[in-house]
Amino acid sequence: MKHAPLILAGAMAACSPGGDAAGADPVRPPAAPSAQAPEARPAGPQLAFPVACTIGRTCEVQNYVDHDAGPGAKDFRCGSNTYDGHGGVDIRILDMGAQRAGVAVLAAAPGRVARLRDGVADVSVKSPGAAALNGQECGNGVVIDHGEGWETQYCHLAKGSLKVAVGDQVAAGQPLASIGLSGNTEYPHVHVTVRHNGTMIDPFSPGSAAGACDAGAGGRGMWTAAAAQAMSYKPGAVLNAGFADAPVSMEAIEAGGIKPPSSTSPMLIAYVRAINLHGGDVQELTIIGPDGRQVATGAQPPLDRAKAQYMAFVGKRAGAAPWPAGEYQANYVVRRNGETVLRQRFSTRLGD
Repeated sequence: MKHAPLILAGAMAACSPGGDAAGADPVRPPAAPSAQAPEARPAGPQLAFPVACTIGRTCEVQNYVDHDAGPGAKDFRCGSNTYDGHGGVDIRILDMGAQRAGVAVLAAAPGRVARLRDGVADVSVKSPGAAALNGQECGNGVVIDHGEGWETQYCHLAKGSLKVAVGDQVAAGQPLASIGLSGNTEYPHVHVTVRHNGTMIDPFSPGSAAGACDAGAGGRGMWTAAAAQAMSYKPGAVLNAGFADAPVSMEAIEAGGIKPPSSTSPMLIAYVRAINLHGGDVQELTIIGPDGRQVATGAQPPLDRAKAQYMAFVGKRAGAAPWPAGEYQANYVVRRNGETVLRQRFSTRLGD
């Protein structure tokens, strides 16, 4: 049974960080320095994982604290999983479908609710534009005081989802709100900032001097053992992968609910959205049919620079007959300096 030649292989990059911008915001205290202080300080609270999701399945760490003192950007491992001036940790869920279903943001440690904001609309910053935020870059947010000058802040919460009030005592793991799209963000995530006496601290590397990073850092930092293991540093990650019956876009993936193919679909498309890829990375995406033969394959040229997120797809038009029944497998590979650093396999069944 013949099918038309390979006609679809493409990619789309999105380099915008989509995180919390620097600037005035009444949820946060004024004049907070943008880098951690080197002086001695009391040990802070142990931090539990702050989202009701599973890293690698329903969420990923998108951005870490920026340790570069200049105009560049380096995370605590001296990698590129951050952007200039980023002052927190971004934990991202898969898409707006997951956001609409509700994903809880949890208190990372016990404390008292010191400040909060609600009422900011859940709208991508691409729609109103950053200028329309009027000092509400954090969007809907909660700040928890943990004592001895320590506090955590949670940004981009869903409008109307806050479950706490100022003055409430909260326990570690207690739900505070749901992840939203409020404030300066283009995708649903929570931005978590840790401060001591108003100075931002990287919870993965709390002892680092201002502007310093360590390529060999383990990253336990202030996190509990379970949280540190869940958020172990990755060379990149696949956020979304699946099959479709038509070409996809970054916007369609973000919206969620992409229509799967059937045996009579005019096209068979495999797609992937990966995050935190590096300059020079080479990607390859291949579809294998039920008979073990290659249906379609596509390789991207080396990336010209680091990508916060990147979409790749490959596919084929159907012939006159339906697609053969059975399981179709896709294999996505990222090679860095000739070595495989990321691999994702996924499949769909047609006709049975």
